[in-house]
Amino acid sequence: MRVRRCAVLFLESREDVDFDLESLLTGGAGLSRHQRWLALAAHLDAPVEVDSQERELLGRLSPSEWSAAESLEAAEESLLPNLIKRGLVLAEEEPDAPHRERDEALRAGHWWPAAAMMHRLARWEGVDSVSSMESNEMTTAADLRRKLGAPPIHALERVDAGERVALPRIDGNDFDAMLARRSTCRNFDSERPLSLPLFAHMMQRVFAAQSQVKVDEYTVFLKKNTPSGGGLHPTEAYLIVQNVEGLAPGLYHYHVVDHALEPLRTPDEPLEQFARRALAGQHWFSNAPAMAVLTPRYARSFWKYRQHAKAYRALVLDSGHLSQTLYLSATELGLGAFVTSAINEVDIERGFGLDPLVEGPLAICGFGWRAQTMSTSEFDPAQEVWLRTDEES
Repeated sequence: MRVRRCAVLFLESREDVDFDLESLLTGGAGLSRHQRWLALAAHLDAPVEVDSQERELLGRLSPSEWSAAESLEAAEESLLPNLIKRGLVLAEEEPDAPHRERDEALRAGHWWPAAAMMHRLARWEGVDSVSSMESNEMTTAADLRRKLGAPPIHALERVDAGERVALPRIDGNDFDAMLARRSTCRNFDSERPLSLPLFAHMMQRVFAAQSQVKVDEYTVFLKKNTPSGGGLHPTEAYLIVQNVEGLAPGLYHYHVVDHALEPLRTPDEPLEQFARRALAGQHWFSNAPAMAVLTPRYARSFWKYRQHAKAYRALVLDSGHLSQTLYLSATELGLGAFVTSAINEVDIERGFGLDPLVEGPLAICGFGWRAQTMSTSEFDPAQEVWLRTDEES
């Protein structure tokens, strides 16, 4: 049998701290501390605990060259079956094994190792962030101040006030007024559907390719209304459509060139329940008429930026650009909008049939008509949104 180590592996020394009654009774701190080694592999969903012998063997095995198991010492060879079972060591004779397939996909993806590790292990599943905030009394600014102390200063000062160069304040135009109205909507009108033309206008502005440059049949670059690292535009929009006239509620993929929706399999649960789970319990967003899961196709970016230390950062920026365009487009059309990265990636991947190392969700944004009353608090200190709504009603 020939073996090699998995492609991306980090080893962490982790300390567990537990209550120790005996220590407390004998005058100690009442705590016991236990050190253990964890193997963090980018193709696995969770850390794997290893002992010192396994740790040392993993450090000696090559991740790129196959080695004969018989060349190892007997004690080391005896460790292989358990390491293979847990996916940290791969056997050449098992090309169809799930761990081997996942590792091969990771190798083919040209990930920078640290980015692959962070992306894989930072994903959530089944998290209800709202319940967690409520149980920890961390839902308001006053709660945060009481629990965490004062935050870092709100405006950084590098020189004394007398040394600053004052800039003139410019009277705003219509665009400045629109920027003032941009705010995160946490109160959507679930009864008022979006018209199909309005929905289509939003999709066209935010996600559609505006033009193309064809180098050859297989090499095409797109121009969109947002910038993108390397001009590659790898971020896809997977849609949760709940209340758009003329569209069946369900899951879709948006085709950026054809400006068309591709229907996907309907979830095995009510759509808003799936949306709330995807949004990690953020119920104030979950009834938005239309939501887009911002999902990079990593191979599109890493084709150019192979094992590049900045490639993943550029993908995060792409999602930021898209969400800001969505905010401004919605505001100009009189709609509310939101974006959040507090999402349950694993649940989303299952719902849309995504492989996290091929297409991995980074954020969810959405838009729709704002409700007539504010039942969930919104941040609108300039009173450009709710004051205007009150005057109109």
